[in-house]
Amino acid sequence: MTEGVQSRVPREVAIVVRMRTAAAGLVIFALCIVLSACTKVAPYQRGILAHPTMTTDEMSMGLDSHVRAVSEGASGGLGGAGGGCGCN
Repeated sequence: MTEGVQSRVPREVAIVVRMRTAAAGLVIFALCIVLSACTKVAPYQRGILAHPTMTTDEMSMGLDSHVRAVSEGASGGLGGAGGGCGCN
């Protein structure tokens, strides 16, 4: 009975070592991704990045009208009948 217990211990230790190695690799990979995203922006580039088209307001304007058109069943129909499925 002691032989069975002794043969399991190295396997369990190997599994723990593999899990720790995988976790360490994952942490190193995540740190590489996070640290590579950090950069300094030169003063002459800040004006380009602060342009009004870089805001989320510009992106949502076109999407809002599309969602409204689909939900109303017709484009521009804010007060008409229909549920967006095409049937009136």
